[in-house]
Amino acid sequence: MSKTATFYHAGCSVCIAAENNLATAIDTSRYNVESVHLGNDQSRIAEAESAGVKSVPALVIDGEAFHINFGASLSDLK
Repeated sequence: MSKTATFYHAGCSVCIAAENNLATAIDTSRYNVESVHLGNDQSRIAEAESAGVKSVPALVIDGEAFHINFGASLSDLK
């Protein structure tokens, strides 16, 4: 059974580069990767905050938020 890993981003060039590298970085036999563009789906910002995301791009996997690079603060997306 696969778990879900959630990739939160804002569509910036840093975020897109990180998203493009996820395919080779995540074991897709263990994780289904959901990509959430917070610039387009602001209703999920609170969800990202609850998961520990402070800035995007970030990957939440197994309940932990991993900040890949600083593209934008979540407060900038509100």
